[in-house]
Amino acid sequence: MNKSEALKSIVAQASKGDLVFPTNVNASLKIQQALDDPDCGIETAAKLVMTEPLMSARVVAIANSVAYNRFGGGVTNIRTAITILGFNTLRSVTAAVVMRQLSAAVSDTAIRSKMEALWRHSAYVAALAHLIARKVSKVDAETALFAGIVHEVGGFYLLSRAQEFPALLEVDPAPATPDTLAETDETFIGRAVLNKLLVPKRVVSAVEALWYGMRVMPPETLGDTLLLANELAAVPSPLDPRSPESIRQSASEIDFAVGEGTLLSILSESAEEVDALTASLIS
Repeated sequence: MNKSEALKSIVAQASKGDLVFPTNVNASLKIQQALDDPDCGIETAAKLVMTEPLMSARVVAIANSVAYNRFGGGVTNIRTAITILGFNTLRSVTAAVVMRQLSAAVSDTAIRSKMEALWRHSAYVAALAHLIARKVSKVDAETALFAGIVHEVGGFYLLSRAQEFPALLEVDPAPATPDTLAETDETFIGRAVLNKLLVPKRVVSAVEALWYGMRVMPPETLGDTLLLANELAAVPSPLDPRSPESIRQSASEIDFAVGEGTLLSILSESAEEVDALTASLIS
């Protein structure tokens, strides 16, 4: 079976709603669903989070990061962490845990290594999108964080199925003239996984802008913000067919005026914040 055949097999499954997730991912999805209940308060959310040790650790770590706590440290319990972060960020943490759980369920070391690299990329894009939203595009920063976390979820899902379908690891060459409007098997699967994870339509639209959109400078929308964060990410995606050199060259050429400064000056001044939030997502 080649890669095209493997993708079509998974598309057929996704079309019927038969997406395959590990048991622990299904537990996290139940937490995500509970958070969407308008009657879910902080106490209920805290009890739910405490049922998942990985999620508990991640919530406290992010609440202690300089992006959310200017002094760093000091938060030692789930309830306080949720109060600081809010439910929107808690949804982001849940999605981050799902990514990690997908990786943990894979036994093949080569595939897991690729998934770890993809997660490092996603975490960096999420932290960068959070910063760009706050200081440049002025869109909701917590939604931008969430969009960054889930923007490669389709790739995570396909890698999680690569033990069953080894052809999925075949690398596609970068197209010379990509058709930005073409629906591919990968985008179909990505959309199906986003829907399975209960990702809001606004965030799905932002991820689709990453798939199909054109760069807008300075960024104005959530999709623009995500696209810019992805292009500027110092940690490349292992699924990006471009060479690391071309990725770095493309990122180095992006700058524009923002108020009295420039994008690059904002990124330089906020590098510690971005690195700290990235680390709290990865750890």
